[in-house]
Amino acid sequence: MPMITYVQAGDGSEATVEVKDGLSVMDGSIANNLPGIVAECGGSCSCATCHVYVDEAFRELFGAASEEEWELLEFLDEVQPNSRLSCQLVVTAAADGLRVVVPENQG
Repeated sequence: MPMITYVQAGDGSEATVEVKDGLSVMDGSIANNLPGIVAECGGSCSCATCHVYVDEAFRELFGAASEEEWELLEFLDEVQPNSRLSCQLVVTAAADGLRVVVPENQG
């Protein structure tokens, strides 16, 4: 199973967990009770409370954000070029070693 590292922007703490292929980065956080990713909409790409910054080395793996996703992201105060909604990042074996930073504030 791929290992994903979640970094908390506020204090820099890290948690590395296994996430099954086919689950989202958001699912991995929720299943492991990690702080920061709120996921109010449960992964339906409608709230932006699962915002993360994707490590540059993995940006191409997930492709570009959809128009729907970008419409949510563009209104966040802390949006960056590598911002994504973690509910839209589906884990595959190629995601092993992925690092995402969880902003202090969600949605």
